Amino acid sequence: MAVDFLALNEKAIAEFRANDGECGPPFEGTPIVLVTMVGAKSGRELCSPLAYSTDDDDLVVIASMGGAPNNPNWYHNFVANPDVLLEVGTDQYEATAVLTEGEERDRLYAAQAAQLPIFNKYAENAAPRVIPVFRLVRASD
Repeated sequence: MAVDFLALNEKAIAEFRANDGECGPPFEGTPIVLVTMVGAKSGRELCSPLAYSTDDDDLVVIASMGGAPNNPNWYHNFVANPDVLLEVGTDQYEATAVLTEGEERDRLYAAQAAQLPIFNKYAENAAPRVIPVFRLVRASD
């Protein structure tokens, strides 16, 4: 049976907003950020719940798509329109999505996979695709 990602995301977004940033299964115990972005093709405002880790003051998100051979839609949105709105717990702020490369990308991926080991499996499943990693940098006031 195929997973209805739209329904899963809508449920997670509603739970997140109703519970000060906490989600139930399947995201329970996983740090989740809601990212509001502009669609690359549609130009519409879209929101995705994404697992994240931190690096200094930045959030880090991984475009794994569960280890699929292609990037998730939000990857293309970030590349086309990198200015995003983040919701972390009850905090909201603007940020810029910056695609990382090389050693920085590898370090950030490994750090998140150490916290959330499922990302190791995603990397195996996605091969030979190198899964993109974004740094979400808070906009200066």
